[in-house]
Amino acid sequence: MAKENSLLSVGDVARRSGLAVSAIHFYERKGLIAADRTGGNQRRYGRDVLRRLALIRAAQEVGLPLSEVADALKSLPAGRTPTPADWRRIATGWAERLDARIRVLQRLRNDLDGCIGCGCLSMKRCQLVNPADALSDEGTGGVALCR
Repeated sequence: MAKENSLLSVGDVARRSGLAVSAIHFYERKGLIAADRTGGNQRRYGRDVLRRLALIRAAQEVGLPLSEVADALKSLPAGRTPTPADWRRIATGWAERLDARIRVLQRLRNDLDGCIGCGCLSMKRCQLVNPADALSDEGTGGVALCR
């Protein structure tokens, strides 16, 4: 990791990142960030962890799962602050996934508007819950809830 005098305590990281200490520990347990330990077993983080935490927060803000964030972070060299070029590469990889998600959400939004206007609230005919009556072959009742 970094030189001793440039390492940050967990409290410093929390203050500078705006995250709770528990969130920082959680990300460390998940392997998304790493810390060194002092002789007194206190965590010390390199300054690169601040950029990594910013990347994690941005990914979570757009709804990406931590597993995808972990894959992206694995592509970065350890102990180095991610560069703008690193971020562009990662963001480009996520863009297609986000575009697909946006299309699904737009379709759901449009169907929801129609569903509210319809007022049927029918599990059998509802185009939002049961498009094209896809569940009718599975029987009656709450089959959609049992998956």
